[in-house]
Parts: sequence; C-alpha cells; structure tokens
Amino acid sequence: MNRTPAEDRAHWERTADQLLLAVRPYATGEHALIDLPGVPSTNGAHSDGLEGFARTFLLAGFRLAGAGGNDPHDIAGWYAQGLAAGTDPKNPERWPTFAECNQAKVEAASIALALHETRPLIWDRLDDQVRQRVLDWFAPMVGDPMPGNNWIWFQGITEAFARTVGGQWRQQDLDRIIALTDDWYAGDGWYSDGLTGGAHRNFDHYNGWAMHLYPLWFCRILGHAAPGGLLDRYRARLHRFLADQRLLIGANGSPLVQGRSLTYRHAALASLWTGALFDATPLAPGETRALANRMLHHFTDHGAIDEQRLLTLGWHRPYRGILQAYSGPASPYWASKGFIGLALPPDHPVWTEGEAQLTVEQGDFTRVLPAPGWLVSGTAADGVVRVVNHGGDHADPARPHADDPCYARFAYSTHTAPETPGDPTAGPSAGADPGPLDNAVVLLDAAGRASHRRPATRISIDGATAVSRSRAHWPQDATWDPFGGPDTPYVLGPWVTVGSALRGSIEVRAVRVDPAAGDEPTDHVLRIGGWPLAVDPQGQPCVAQGATARVAGVDGLISSLVGAHGLPAASVVSGADSNAMGAASATPVVRTDGPVAYGTLHIALVHLGGSDPASLPRVTTRAEGTTLVADVTWADGARDLIRLPAAEKEFDPWKDQHRA
Repeated sequence: MNRTPAEDRAHWERTADQLLLAVRPYATGEHALIDLPGVPSTNGAHSDGLEGFARTFLLAGFRLAGAGGNDPHDIAGWYAQGLAAGTDPKNPERWPTFAECNQAKVEAASIALALHETRPLIWDRLDDQVRQRVLDWFAPMVGDPMPGNNWIWFQGITEAFARTVGGQWRQQDLDRIIALTDDWYAGDGWYSDGLTGGAHRNFDHYNGWAMHLYPLWFCRILGHAAPGGLLDRYRARLHRFLADQRLLIGANGSPLVQGRSLTYRHAALASLWTGALFDATPLAPGETRALANRMLHHFTDHGAIDEQRLLTLGWHRPYRGILQAYSGPASPYWASKGFIGLALPPDHPVWTEGEAQLTVEQGDFTRVLPAPGWLVSGTAADGVVRVVNHGGDHADPARPHADDPCYARFAYSTHTAPETPGDPTAGPSAGADPGPLDNAVVLLDAAGRASHRRPATRISIDGATAVSRSRAHWPQDATWDPFGGPDTPYVLGPWVTVGSALRGSIEVRAVRVDPAAGDEPTDHVLRIGGWPLAVDPQGQPCVAQGATARVAGVDGLISSLVGAHGLPAASVVSGADSNAMGAASATPVVRTDGPVAYGTLHIALVHLGGSDPASLPRVTTRAEGTTLVADVTWADGARDLIRLPAAEKEFDPWKDQHRA
C-alpha cells in the first residue's frame, strides 16, 4: 500500500462506490428494497430487503457527506426514489412497519442517520408528502419500550432526527435512553451492551460500533438542543476507549475475533473514525488512517467481497458458523460504519498526514483491561494481539447456559477464530457443537461429552493475572447463541477455577477442580484446549508427543500446548468446515491421564506466535491454606503469582432449577 494520503481517500471512495453500485441490480424497481441473494434471515425476506436499503443508504450517507456535493453516480437521487416508494403504504415496495417487523426499528436508525448527514442533498429536496410519510413511518418508535441493549439508541437516533424536522418525539424516551446508557457504562471507556443478570457482562464490538457511536451522533443531530454536558461526557468516554481499542487490532489489520455479529467486519472502525470526527481520540491522525487502511485491506484481501462485489456472510471466506439467527444477506452492510471517515472533509488531518505505526508494531506490550476482565498481550515480531478472557460472557448468572464460542472461550486473538461448527441460523439444535474445545477448560463425562462454562464469575484481575470460576455443567440441548441458548435440562458437575498469567506469546493457565455440595466422586477427565489454527491437511503435520502438542497454521503461525503439571496426555483435534479462517483446522489439547483429582493444581502452557517459543516459563506450585498458588518465573526474570482459592462447597445458586 504505497499510496499518498490523497490516494488513500480516493481508494476509500472507489471502494464505497463499488459497494453501492454492486447492490443496484438487486433492488426493486423503485429502489425501496434491495433483495440480495442468499438464505433469508429469521426476520423474513421483506425485512431483509429493507435492511439492504437502509444499511447501504448509511454508506451512501457517509460517502456523500464529505464529497462537497460531488455525486457522479446520482447516489442521492437513487436513494431518494427508494425513500419515496418505501414509505408509501400503497406501494408494492413499501417497507414493513415496526408492528410487522421488529428489525425495522434497527434499520430506521440507519435511515435517520443517513438523512441527517445528507440533509441538503436528499431531505431538503424531498416532496413535502414524502417527508411526512418518512416521519409517519418513524412515529411508532415514540414510546416504544425498546429492548435493554444497544437497541435503545435506534429509538434515540430516530427521535432525535424527527425532532429536528418537525416529527414526533418524546422527552421521556430520550431521558430513559441517556440514563440507561450511564447505567451500562462499566468504566475506562467500556460499555456493557445492556445488563445481564443486573451486571456488566456483555463486552464485544457493540461497545464501539453502537454504544459509543450512537450517543455522539445523537448529540450531533440535536446540536444545541442536546442536553448540556452530554457531548463532553460521551467524548471523554470514547477518548478513553480508543486508548484500549488501538491495542486490540493486529498488525494484519484484523480486529479481535470475539463476540457476536462478526460478519459486520470493518464496522469495528466506526469508533476510530468517530473519535477523529468528534475530536475524541488519543490517536494521531496518521494512526487512525493506518488502522483503517489495514483493516479495510485485511477483509478485501481475504474474500469478504465476492465476484459480484457483494459483501459475503462470514469473516474471511463465506462462512455461516459465526452468524446469528438475525443474520441475513444484507446484514454484512453494517460494515458501512467502517466508512465514517468519508464524512470527514479531504483536508482533515486523517486524510493529509502520513501513516503512523500501529501500537503492536512499536513493541511488545502487556495490559490489563479491568472493565471487560481481559488480559492483553501484543508481540511485535508476529503482530499478534491476544486476549485472555476472565470477564463477561454475555450470560445471566442466574442459570447455566450453553457456551457460545465467541464469548465463553478463555482466549481470543486478532489472528485466530474460535471453532464454530454448524449453522446457528438453521434452527433449533443446528448451532449445537460437539462441546467446547479450543481455549476451553472442560471436564469430560463418561460419554466423552465436554462440560460448559457459562456463566463464569470473575474472582480477581491483577497485574498480568486473572482468575474466574464456573460450575461444570452438561446441557441436554447444547445449542448456543449470544443470549444463552435454550432453557434446557442439564447435569451439574464440580466447580472449575481457572487462573491465567499472560506475557508475550504464552499464557500460563492454571486449573483446580473442587466438588460441589453433594457431589459424589466421579471419573471426569480434565481437558484443556489451546489455540485453533486453519491448516493445510496436506502440509506440515500436526504433532503430539507426551505432554506437548503443536499445530502449524497455513499463515505461518504456531499453536502449541504443554501440559506442565498434571496433564501428561497431549493430542491434536482436527476440524472440518468448523472455523472461519479456513476449511480445515486443528486444535492442540492436553488432558489428565485418568480422573481429575479434586483440590490439586493442573498447569498448561498455551502458546500462539509466529514461531515456536524461545523459552518457556518455569512454574512451581504450593498451597497457602486452602488456596493453591502457581508461582510463574518468566525468562526475563519477571514473576507472577496465580492464586486459585477453593470454591465454597455449599454455594449452589441453581439448586432449585430443573436438572436432567
């Protein structure tokens, strides 16, 4: 990418234009619906057609906002025709109402935001009758008891725009939205996407592309009518978040492969561009553009756009394993938020200054992010950023859940994806998998079934270490989704306490298993999984010998796992079409040689890097009363103590719930 800053912007404009022009052949006659090819979402084809219009209109809005009136493809006129037809109740192309389709509320916010950004080009030129029909379509949003997550901001954006153009709005709605947003703020720039079980447990990309983006645009739309001090509050929170987000993008340009809606891809840039637009960023302009360029190229170079120039459902290649039930053919166009930078004028510093190095390229780093409960490590030699997760899992602690691989694993990175076999959009049980495997700590029952983790409880996070605990359980229906999966009978097992120390490419993962009240001795085998990699089945072989397993990935990465204490048996588990990174995958695992012993320490050394580790840390163990301690000494002499307290044997929060 040897382009000048001006050439960078031109590249972004061409990419936006290509995406916008590519969907036109799939539009209805008057452009109100864009019916892209593919499997419909659970919301239905009518909703998907509206989604196609709204999400590409959002891209059109950003494209036009910074173009100085230049519109060679008549983007404004094309979408204006769709607005007129979609809001006409008598038109065969009419949009579904909110009463007919809940998803329409989501798309309303994109339409409102795009209309705000293009007021002189589209809204001001619409006929009075069309403008009124748009407001009539928006109106039922007023007073709607929106779900308690980022959806409240679809109402906020829609009512804010309506307020500025004479439409309906309600102060009580806006007050509620602002108050809930404050409740969900977990500190240090991090929002939980709503509360689960009354707690901040929902940490993912929605923090950036929804919970930071919409509040600031709400203030932008309202202008002087926004509540006093609100803009500054939201700007300060985003500024703090971006200090962390800059750490969570690999040198390959990939954001962290964690959380739901991953098919939105470079929508992860939304908060970075928003920080530049609102002067709410600690990043130099050249770093913002460098991150944006890397991420755009990461996805366009890895198959995110097909031969018809359409965004596909998946991460790199088309892949349904990372989807949700609400994912449809037009869902990936939420990536339009990744083009917010085009709303900035060409003479803005992000489009004129030279690129800067990414944080992970400047040197190795280790950080603790207390709000989400993550340990973070980046290594300059391979550009990999790793996150060890002892925080939120998007699960209500009031009951056991099946593990969603994108929330419940112990580790995520910018270069790997969790194993996600099946198609979560295909109906009940279609998203079920053989059980947690990669970056999981599980107990295997007599039938070989792996236990699940969610919900987990954070015990501690300090320095380079973190500890969490969960109750092993085996759900009868292991179908997973971000919101917990079905309420199904389950078998309860022992308590599993896991602690981690993370430095460089290696995580020291320490585990203890303790009986719960009334537990009988069992023959559970403890198994720990490492990093999954896409592999070439005909290429370098995966190796397992003694307590060590090693996988070589197609991209040159090495995933290795060493059973350093109490885990003598290693193996490699192969996957077929179960990973977003490639059609074949492999995961190293280690396990106990027989039933796990209660109240003892088991230690695994988990490595992900561009080469084999130059050295491994030395780990000794001891007991301090009922607490088990792993004393870790790293090659450079640094030390970490992982303290695993004993579980409270009598504590049983689910004792009155149904069990298999």
